Amino acid sequence: MSWIDLLRMSGSNLKRRKLRTFLTVLGVIIGTASIVVMISLGLGLQESLYREVENSGGLTSIKVTGAGAGESMFSYSGSESEEESKKYINDQALTELAGIEHVTIASPVYEMWVNMIKGNYEGSGQLVGMTPEGLAAKNIPLGEGRLPTPGSGTLELVYGNGIPTMFYEKGTGNGYYETMELPDIDFLHDSIFMILDQDGYYNNTGDGLSMGEDENGGQQAKSQTVQKHVVRASGMVKGGPEEYNANYYYIYCDLDTLKQILKKEFSGRVIPGQPTTKSGKPYKEFCYSYAQVNVDDIANVDTVAAVIREMGYNVETNAEYLNSMKSQFAIIQAVLGGIGAVSLFVAAIGIANTMMMSIYERTKEIGVIKVLGCSLKNIRQMFLLEAAFIGLIGGAVGNVLSFLMSAVINFLTGNGAAMGFDGNISYIPAWLVLLSMGFAMLVGVIAGYFPALRAMKLSPLAAIRNE
Repeated sequence: MSWIDLLRMSGSNLKRRKLRTFLTVLGVIIGTASIVVMISLGLGLQESLYREVENSGGLTSIKVTGAGAGESMFSYSGSESEEESKKYINDQALTELAGIEHVTIASPVYEMWVNMIKGNYEGSGQLVGMTPEGLAAKNIPLGEGRLPTPGSGTLELVYGNGIPTMFYEKGTGNGYYETMELPDIDFLHDSIFMILDQDGYYNNTGDGLSMGEDENGGQQAKSQTVQKHVVRASGMVKGGPEEYNANYYYIYCDLDTLKQILKKEFSGRVIPGQPTTKSGKPYKEFCYSYAQVNVDDIANVDTVAAVIREMGYNVETNAEYLNSMKSQFAIIQAVLGGIGAVSLFVAAIGIANTMMMSIYERTKEIGVIKVLGCSLKNIRQMFLLEAAFIGLIGGAVGNVLSFLMSAVINFLTGNGAAMGFDGNISYIPAWLVLLSMGFAMLVGVIAGYFPALRAMKLSPLAAIRNE
């Protein structure tokens, strides 16, 4: 019997029992969709991690931190096993870092928390000062505009696409997450007041006065003017308020321009976040929050990181971070895949049951084709093909269903923004589709194997006499 005859007979047998075949295929559809969607959630997390690493400089980037400087809403203290460094990241440290073999660039980064005012709106954000080389190496995806112009003397900003959500109305205190409406501000073209002196701003009573202590330790009002800097945007990160990414909450500017403004405003005073001497006076050198070091090749990252650690600094590499997260994602995917596999296991039981019932109903037919000279091998192949057909059809339709479910999940989560992810929370690559269809067929064949063996062992004479 040829393969074409076997395929025709297998298809005909499935069509004769449409309802039973449909219910069996339905079980495979649900099982395949479950396992694909579950695994896609783990893959979505992994893809989000890859994008975050890429936006942070890629696998050849090293973050070097020293003693605390700058004000950040995130901590860069290195791993828990590392002791806090007592060395500051200053211009001298950057020169040393740039001189290490295989280092292509060592750029400083300074972070500070700032307030912004526009009309009846007030907001805040993380201001990040970087050199032109550092900003270029960061590969910030701009929706409109350009990177800040160095040496312009004015503070030009690149707003993260999530900065508009940080503004609220002064009177009501309502912001984006209360009203789901963005402030009436054209961030690309409107001028905004920026306040760098956080202590002076929050201590201000609203009448140009702040509270201090008199000689007897009592409270007295003293005159204090908080400087407001007029700033404009040079560009804005690509994406809307619901599209979370690694640059979402940040405001980027030229570092040299920021340093000039800070030194002028805080002349004779300590710049926010900067270290002080034992007597409380400003430190003579400007210190940065951290240094971004790029290495020429990923193979040299560990070597360079080890050299920097020996110099007394703390080190974080994206490669180390990625490797640690990969092991965690592997566990997550295994758990999620196991949950989905339960449904496919139940479907396999349904396939086995269907094939066994088919054998009982076709006992006489099996006996006849044996008497007519059909080999045992052909009989086994016919039943295995029927089971494989069920798995293939269920796997194909299950993948279509999984794509629909994945689209719904991504839509409901705002393409991952509601969960704090950069990109879709569910991601189905082509290899997962092919693997799931092959797995569904394999499950079908395995489930149909023992019923096929039973069909082979039937006695032709006993099968013909069977009623």
